[in-house]
Amino acid sequence: MDFKDQILQLAARVEKLLPQLKTEEATKNALIMPFIQVLGYDVFNPFEVNPEFIADIGIKKGEKVDYAIMKEGEPAILIECKHHLEKLDPHNSQLFRYFHTTKAKFGLLTNGLNYRFYTDLEERNKMDSTPFFEFNITEIKEAETAELKKFHKSYFDVESITNTASELKYLNELKNLLHKELITPSETFVSFFTKQVYTGVMTARIKEQFGPIIKRAFNVLISDAINERLQSALKQEKQLEAAEA
Repeated sequence: MDFKDQILQLAARVEKLLPQLKTEEATKNALIMPFIQVLGYDVFNPFEVNPEFIADIGIKKGEKVDYAIMKEGEPAILIECKHHLEKLDPHNSQLFRYFHTTKAKFGLLTNGLNYRFYTDLEERNKMDSTPFFEFNITEIKEAETAELKKFHKSYFDVESITNTASELKYLNELKNLLHKELITPSETFVSFFTKQVYTGVMTARIKEQFGPIIKRAFNVLISDAINERLQSALKQEKQLEAAEA
């Protein structure tokens, strides 16, 4: 079974397990440990996956990270886990504190459903406030699976991931921004596109008129692109069937 199939198999199990997971520990055992295993790491080998890894912070000793994925005796990825019903935003600061005290280049914050990967793109040795890669495992897309595969034990390379992290971060931020604009176009968004096609005076009434038109134009564009891909796939399938006949 290849990596993609393993991830999809895990994703299919997740929603069935959720009603039984009453605690954070249950979430870790049922969702997060299997996820780490799919990445190729032996969760029962502390030389690969070190549970409750100690990350001392100044005079505060004994601070622990839920898991540290180890490479050559040093932590490479710090993992902070939460119960699957908890939102992740309030807990970012915990991982922030741990990040700069170790040699780990990546931080992962997860509740077993949502996975957020962080690094230090903005300031060296200080974890960014926003993840460069995130996904929901129950809705994981093919492109996200391809990015996640880079963290697999067999392919893990710090330099390679770091080189693509910046592009990935801003790609995701732009995707989210465009998604938001397509649902509820902002005044700036409407004005920008209206000016490309309308030569008259830009009044409040004109902006109000063009808002729905711009939204519809993008929806039609997306729909046409999807239909074009479907038609192309059907055409290729028919050609293949004709060649095999």
